[in-house]
Amino acid sequence: MERATRRLTVVLTRPAGQSDALAARLAAEGVETVDFPLIDIAPVADAGPLDAAFAALANYALVVFVSPNAIDCAFARFNAIWPHALPIGVVGPGSVAALARHGVEAPAYQVISPAAHGAHGADESGQSGGKSNSHDGGKSNNESSQTGADGNVNGNGRDIDGGRFDSEGLYAALEATLGANAFEGKRVLIVRGDGGREWLADRLREAGAEVEAVAAYRRIVPEPSVRTWERIHALLAGEPHVWLVTSSEGVRNLGELARDHLTADEIVQLKRAPFVAPHPRIAETARALGFDSITVSGAGDERIARALLSAVALPEVQPVQTNPAQARMTDSTASTNPSSPPAAARPLPPNQPFTPYEAQPPRRGRGTGLLWFVIIVVVLAAAAGGITLNRKLIRLDQELTKRQQVNDAQTSELRVKTEQALATVRGVDTQMSQLEGKLADAQNAQQALQQQYADLARNRDDWTMAEVGQMLSSASEQLQLTGNTQLALFALQSADTRLAASDNPQALAVRKAIGQDIDKLKAAPSTDLTGLAIKLDNAIEMVDSLPLAGEAPIAHATPHASAPGDTGKIAAATGEPRWKVWWQGFVSGIGQQLASLVQVRRIDNADALMVAPDQGYFLRENLKLRLLSARLALLARNETTLRSDLQAADATLAHYFDASSKNTQTVRGLVKDVDDAAGAVQVPNLDTSLQAVHQYRSRS
Repeated sequence: MERATRRLTVVLTRPAGQSDALAARLAAEGVETVDFPLIDIAPVADAGPLDAAFAALANYALVVFVSPNAIDCAFARFNAIWPHALPIGVVGPGSVAALARHGVEAPAYQVISPAAHGAHGADESGQSGGKSNSHDGGKSNNESSQTGADGNVNGNGRDIDGGRFDSEGLYAALEATLGANAFEGKRVLIVRGDGGREWLADRLREAGAEVEAVAAYRRIVPEPSVRTWERIHALLAGEPHVWLVTSSEGVRNLGELARDHLTADEIVQLKRAPFVAPHPRIAETARALGFDSITVSGAGDERIARALLSAVALPEVQPVQTNPAQARMTDSTASTNPSSPPAAARPLPPNQPFTPYEAQPPRRGRGTGLLWFVIIVVVLAAAAGGITLNRKLIRLDQELTKRQQVNDAQTSELRVKTEQALATVRGVDTQMSQLEGKLADAQNAQQALQQQYADLARNRDDWTMAEVGQMLSSASEQLQLTGNTQLALFALQSADTRLAASDNPQALAVRKAIGQDIDKLKAAPSTDLTGLAIKLDNAIEMVDSLPLAGEAPIAHATPHASAPGDTGKIAAATGEPRWKVWWQGFVSGIGQQLASLVQVRRIDNADALMVAPDQGYFLRENLKLRLLSARLALLARNETTLRSDLQAADATLAHYFDASSKNTQTVRGLVKDVDDAAGAVQVPNLDTSLQAVHQYRSRS
């Protein structure tokens, strides 16, 4: 006997790049794999709703991500820090791992999943690791997982352990964590792919929540390569293989691709091929489409691999005989005469009488039958070759049609891009025309300015006064923008020097005004804006470490009392009995020890004790915003806004934070220092000099 082994091939239909771990495990078992993705994940065409929802995260009480794909695509567009007080609901451990890759994990964040409420370690993607292999396109139910710890399934495709990693399991986890009435009047955001099952959204709406669903990605049907189709044709021709389908939409896509690329016989073979699905809902979809050999494996690569290996029997045993003709002769003789001796012992039969060759009858029937047999074989071979050639021609025609459709789509896309490029060129031409018009206006303005300079050059005093006015205007603008008093003082002194050379008596009034402004600038206090801004930065950094009024630590109290006196001396001095003096000292010591164990703190603001820990986070953030606003007002030299923000910040510190804390006192001291220096923030102006120059020009 010899053993002939058929090599099993597994067709993996997960999206590209998400079957590496399973393929490696199957390869270790000697199983060949073929990647045949049925779904591709792509970004949404319009990410505006997703961006708008993330910009208003403070309005939601809960955010639900239906799959790791939804998490990865959503966080690719979210560049801020996720709010610590906003809980997140996910379907299984794969999504928990995806959140951890983006820095969102317990205990800093509240992540709710079925795994924390009775489910076992299978991922909703059919994999217990961090990388997602969920390929139901991010649907809200995630059909590719609903098994328990060991992945045993019964004949109906349900997990024997009963674990669920889908919308039903997530809703049960949300109710167990947040409470049955936690969604009443609250807003909930569901991040998913385009379309998907609405069970979770409907259930949350029934619980009183206002649900908003946004798409983070879209699912598209991939187009396998020609080499991949050749491998599929070879498998359907008779090689032992088994299909792994991990989503209902993938099964539907397989039916569409089969109708477009396979012949009728190959479609029949495909529907008879063994299939493995990790979720009963996927199996139901496959049966509805005509696939009749389906095994429900449960979630996890280990259970899927076991189901794939047991779907098709690998070894086939066939007997090998050395001399079939002799065996048949021996069996026939033995069956005819069981008691007859062996061939070597039996006597030979008598010779038959010799018949001459001419007397033998002709054997034409045997030659004619052999000729007809050859003709039939040739005809069948020609028919088989014609059928094979016809199938190849049909397949080639389908491939050419498909390529023609792809070329048409590319041509349409190229035509659209060309139209967009033409529209862009037209827009550039329009902008060039506008720029040419603005350039002409600028040239006209330059000519007018040159004419004005020419008119001013006719009079030396007017020219000097125009130059002085320009210097004062520039100095005034720089003074208001940067607060640089030294530069403004230098400009005023330069203008006064220019006017000193003029003999015009009207210039004396301008010099007098310039002198007044020079005195104002010299008397203006010098303010270190950078130092004040640094103080506000230090105060902002210390806000997170400030204890609230109800969070101040209480020092460990140690009972203590004064040393007892000499009872004999006290009794002799007071005239009281010695036992009474001893008793009074004993009672006094007990009272002092009890009093030393009690500390009384006075808090005038009762509402400060009502601040919850999560409210304390928002209280500190509001205080930071006040201090940041004060810093901007300081740099903008807006004394009114600066004082208002500083007073509001100081009132918050005094009202809600522990006044006895050194950090609180330090922050209030920094705020007071900036408030004391706020009076010197504003800088003087040069209105007196500018008004004098304007009056001179008016009289001229």
